[in-house]
Amino acid sequence: MDWIDNLEVLHTHYGTPMAPALRKVTADVTPAYAGFIAASRFCILSTVGPEGTDGSPRGDAGSVVTIEGPETLLMPDWKGNERIDSLRNIVRDGRVSLIFLVAGSTTAVRVNGTARLTADPALCTRFERDGKNPRSVIVIRVGEVYSQCARALQRSELWTLGDMSAGLPSVGAMLDDATSGEINGGTYDAERATRAHLGWW
Repeated sequence: MDWIDNLEVLHTHYGTPMAPALRKVTADVTPAYAGFIAASRFCILSTVGPEGTDGSPRGDAGSVVTIEGPETLLMPDWKGNERIDSLRNIVRDGRVSLIFLVAGSTTAVRVNGTARLTADPALCTRFERDGKNPRSVIVIRVGEVYSQCARALQRSELWTLGDMSAGLPSVGAMLDDATSGEINGGTYDAERATRAHLGWW
């Protein structure tokens, strides 16, 4: 394999970015970027820590983050699987990246910055849902914001191909493989069907 292992070689394979690709980057959340981010109910949160990198899907019944100001985003951390990979990374290395998606749009908005965690009761209470609060809030300090080229979402036809989930392996099947059958996949799937979408706050 002929590896590309230095920038000089890499640059021979690519052209020069056009002005919009460079000028779209802002140091804070502009009104237009705010409009998109506020409409996003789903994003991918990427973090880094001593064990490596982590990409975590984040979703909410409304805006996945609250825009606290042009330089600050707030993300409540709701009930999950207790692995807290992203949270452990943030405590040890605050660098984060987020990609915001809106169903039907071929635009994505990216945010790079740093984050800290708080379990401050006053802040957690702001996100109360059905009498429950998040256990912590991720406070994101924005470093840069920019829109992403639409080609990836256009090529994937993510929003236009319809439901493509038929025939996918279940989470139980994945667990069965990962544990060589020690966790019964069929039992897990049956329990998950009644558990996964209840009390998710």
